[in-house]
Amino acid sequence: MNLAIFDLDNTLLSGDSDYLWGMFLVKKNLVDQQVYEERNQFFYDEYKKGRLNIFEFLQFSLKPLSEIEPKRLEELHAEFMQTEIIPIITSKAKQLVEKHRQNGDYLLIITATNLFVTAPIASYFGMDHIIATNPEKIDGKYTGKVEGIPSFQEGKVKRFEKWLREQDFAVKESYFYSDSFNDLPLLKQVDRAIAVDPDERLTAYANEKQWEIISLR
Repeated sequence: MNLAIFDLDNTLLSGDSDYLWGMFLVKKNLVDQQVYEERNQFFYDEYKKGRLNIFEFLQFSLKPLSEIEPKRLEELHAEFMQTEIIPIITSKAKQLVEKHRQNGDYLLIITATNLFVTAPIASYFGMDHIIATNPEKIDGKYTGKVEGIPSFQEGKVKRFEKWLREQDFAVKESYFYSDSFNDLPLLKQVDRAIAVDPDERLTAYANEKQWEIISLR
């Protein structure tokens, strides 16, 4: 079957779920506003510049998960979905996913954002599977550490290849939709790379390679 792969932040979403989760925690007074706001913005800017230290960022972003009880985290995420995420899902994004679903394609999100934040979003879209950065859990509680390889840059390729080896179906044709130059390693691996509202560097590369460029906004 065909495999339709989607980046999440600024691709299927017209915003960044990782950044928005951080700002949501600020709004709920669950983290120090000034410190967290500044660090959250710093890491987001580094990501956009293509020089994010993923492990430094994860040490920062996963820490609140270890400080809030799991039941409370679930309640917070339900509110987060309603107030921050659903409003930034465009009709075009829904239509694109539905087009691939109607074609019988396997639907996969691959995102650097952690699984706690993104799993409910993947469920909302009706994805078949999600590959995300895994926050470590021990005895049902988050530790604030990362488990395994973060699905970021080359890590997306490694995680994807490992997942693919574990599947019992052959891929006929693969698509990958992304907005970011950070995803170039995986974009180069698929049969059809599609740039979605791309950043400046991905726009230039996509034009050079004559990749399709679309907007979901």
